[in-house]
Amino acid sequence: MTQRGQRERRGRPGPRSGAVSFTGAVKTYGEVRAVDGVDLDIAPGETVALLGRNGAGKSTTIGLLLGLYEPDAGAVELFGASPERSVRAGRVGAMLQEARPVPRVTVGELVAFVASRYPAPMPVTRALELAGIADLAGRRVDRLSGGQVQRVRFAVALAGDPALLVLDEPTAALDVEARHAFWESMRDYARHGHTVLFSTHYLEEADDHADRILIIDRGRIVADGTGEELRRAAGGNLVSIDLAGGDAEGLALLPGVRSVEVRGGRARLRTDDSDATVIALAELGAIRGLEVAPASLDDAFLTLTGPRAVPDSHDLEPR
Repeated sequence: MTQRGQRERRGRPGPRSGAVSFTGAVKTYGEVRAVDGVDLDIAPGETVALLGRNGAGKSTTIGLLLGLYEPDAGAVELFGASPERSVRAGRVGAMLQEARPVPRVTVGELVAFVASRYPAPMPVTRALELAGIADLAGRRVDRLSGGQVQRVRFAVALAGDPALLVLDEPTAALDVEARHAFWESMRDYARHGHTVLFSTHYLEEADDHADRILIIDRGRIVADGTGEELRRAAGGNLVSIDLAGGDAEGLALLPGVRSVEVRGGRARLRTDDSDATVIALAELGAIRGLEVAPASLDDAFLTLTGPRAVPDSHDLEPR
């Protein structure tokens, strides 16, 4: 069981009662809806992962949340106020992919400067420790490696001690050890009642570290639940068998089977009831090389999203 699965899932709020509230939010670029009527509530204290293909609408959704864009229709609120007001009040910290290193400034100076802009900042030493860069406080930011700069961005996001922490691909450029340390720090921060929303391309990170996973596709939330719930929604288990003479006829009609895929003489049956499927296979005398495995989050993601997504804001905005 994952660490996420070992934790009790937090309850979900009603409309406009949470840390984050989207109500019918729409953002268009020309004729394309990058965000298409999103309804979403995130409770205070939840850790939520946002997944989606490139161009599915993740970055535009985060931009609306942070007040970087105005919705063309609908509304976005953070803690019952507009994103701009909540950001100005110091309730939101963000770690974005596109931030660039500041030249001729040390790590400690940068984090201290950002912290000074907030009404109740986190002590600089604490932010540096959580980000794993206390030993880099005296180093110039523009002379750090890509992974070190990524951890500086994390410290900057923490500097204001925000109630809501938004992380866009936070472990990009980090090696395995640094990624492990990052998630330890993030969980420590979340344990103190803070709300965390992160986007990632690493599905195992979402499964391990989020209380709840959102999948966005073509600008819409197409799935919302724990990793286990999403796997069940996509077909809970995979039953694989060797085919006798390559004949897969009738397998799709077996109890519980939702789909059948044949590769190299083996059939993969996605099923909602693997016990019933295996019993039916036994009755047919078709059990050869039997394997039963839970569907992975990758399987669920591919099942729940379409073959292509709409362009995101980075593809549509003028250069």
